[in-house]
Amino acid sequence: MLSLLDISTSGLVAQRQRLDTIAGNIANANATRNAEGQPTPFQRRFVSFHPEQQSNSPQAGVGVGYTVEIDRSSPTRRVHEPGHPDADADGYVTYPNIDVITEFVNAMEAGRAYEANISAMEITKQLAEMSLQIIA
Repeated sequence: MLSLLDISTSGLVAQRQRLDTIAGNIANANATRNAEGQPTPFQRRFVSFHPEQQSNSPQAGVGVGYTVEIDRSSPTRRVHEPGHPDADADGYVTYPNIDVITEFVNAMEAGRAYEANISAMEITKQLAEMSLQIIA
């Protein structure tokens, strides 16, 4: 039973990291500079999941890998703002290709998956309690 809780826990951790990444995407939806301060638009990040072996258990769990999306089909947004400090010679500012609505939908999906893992943990807990009642 404890290994089942470990699997659900790894799912909770994975969905939390996914939500954190989505929040970062939303926060940087209009960022025109990178972490070094260079005028390079933020690149959308997303979390990829993969099966991962749990440490003292034959069961698999959820592993998390971060990826930066380079979407060639959806180029960065160019907006004409000649007064902006990051405007190019033609007066255009390059913004990230982040669609806030898509990010909110992804956040809702991650939230539902988080709730599903909590429900799985509750059912596992109930099964453990019922097993103890049968034994006693």
